[in-house]
Amino acid sequence: MKKNLFALTLTILILNSCNQPSFSPSDTPNPWSDDYSKISNIQHYKEWGTYNVHDPAGLKEGEYFYIFSTDAIYAHHPRESKKHNVPEGHIQIRRTKDLVNWEFVGWAFSEIPQEAIEWVHSNNNKRGATNIWAPYVVKTNNQFRLYYSVSAFGKNTSYIGLAESSSLEGPWINKGAVVKTNRLSLMNAIDPSIITDNNNRMWMHYGSYFGGLYCVELDPETGLTKKMDDQGHLIARRANYKVDNLEAPEIIYNKKLNAYYLFTSYDPLMTTYNIRVAKADAAEGPFYDFFGENIKDTTNNYPIITAPYKFSNHQGWAGVGHCGIIKNNDEEFFMIHQGRLSPDNHQMVLHVRQVFFTEDGWPVVSPERYAGTNPIKFKSEDIDGEWEIIRIREPEFLRGLEVGQVLPGEGSLFNSEWNISSKYSFCKNIIKNKGEWSFNSEKQVLDLHFKEESIHNIIVFAGQDWENQKETILFTGLDNQGRSIWGKRIK
Repeated sequence: MKKNLFALTLTILILNSCNQPSFSPSDTPNPWSDDYSKISNIQHYKEWGTYNVHDPAGLKEGEYFYIFSTDAIYAHHPRESKKHNVPEGHIQIRRTKDLVNWEFVGWAFSEIPQEAIEWVHSNNNKRGATNIWAPYVVKTNNQFRLYYSVSAFGKNTSYIGLAESSSLEGPWINKGAVVKTNRLSLMNAIDPSIITDNNNRMWMHYGSYFGGLYCVELDPETGLTKKMDDQGHLIARRANYKVDNLEAPEIIYNKKLNAYYLFTSYDPLMTTYNIRVAKADAAEGPFYDFFGENIKDTTNNYPIITAPYKFSNHQGWAGVGHCGIIKNNDEEFFMIHQGRLSPDNHQMVLHVRQVFFTEDGWPVVSPERYAGTNPIKFKSEDIDGEWEIIRIREPEFLRGLEVGQVLPGEGSLFNSEWNISSKYSFCKNIIKNKGEWSFNSEKQVLDLHFKEESIHNIIVFAGQDWENQKETILFTGLDNQGRSIWGKRIK
């Protein structure tokens, strides 16, 4: 009894002797609510700033950031549009000046381009082509190009088209097909992403569940394929498409690191959707992962950047995939993607996350959504306190997939599929009962030394604790297995 009392007293003394931090988490209201069920209906479309966002792609033009996205609407009934006289269309457009407060601009198209409908219907018994998916927008000279996808759901009969405009808010003039696929094709013509490389060659990465991801060269003058009917070459695939989904390529170039990065999404979009990344010396590939594996091979690739997660005081986010990357300048990038609010996983909320690059050149993202928090340079004593840490892992279960979607009854996550936070106490370079830590205040990076492993060069920065509505300290990094580690100080 005396020994237990002594141990308890010693623990209290140690905790009370922690450094007094100069920074403490402070109350900061979230800019908007996560649950938008009360304004999801079409008559509220002007209030959809961050709501009903799916498959986003974006860019900065002047003082605004723009996002274009698939026209997915939670709990939507088409007859409501006519009832409320809403000019509903295809491909949602949003804009913002601060990446936090988004304005719903409207729709890019009033109807699906006829050529796309005819292609899909002629190759699919006059069915499909009921929506436009996964847009991508790029500026070339003084013109904007909008690439879009029209498909027969569940089949690789698809069409990537191109429209042009002198304004991001339209009107858009259709320019025709870029790539078309049908049931005899190896690939699926959806999910385009465009880049112009250092040699002024333009490339489109595209593809999905069917056959993997492909890259084809475009003509910079027209935005169409350089060679007529060219479908490009394979750049990424997975082993078994009955259980292993792969889609949504997003290609960027980091000028400082002189490297091209290809972000992709794995698994079912409503549940265990997660984002991976690979890099290359050339825009057309080949792309290699964290372990030097060519992503054309059929191994699962790393790093894993996002996956379903749950911090305390929140029901959690599933479906955190299909990302776009917005570049603010040559060194500042933001990831945009959908997050599906659990437990039902039907409400689709825009997530904007800061992107950082580790010392060995891999992108990682903030554990929390961006809220415009001002940068702060932290001291070593600011690390002392109570933390929640999440270790991002890949899903354990194989789900029966149907073209990347969940089958009936699989819309919710199993308990073991969640990446759930654990609490840790940091005090004077000690992680209570877990290990040790050290902080480099010059580089603003943290090293964690657990009993089973050490994780180095974790990036520390200021951000919003959305679950507790506080401004706090966050960190993000990669472990030795290419899996993200996320943390936030809660006290």
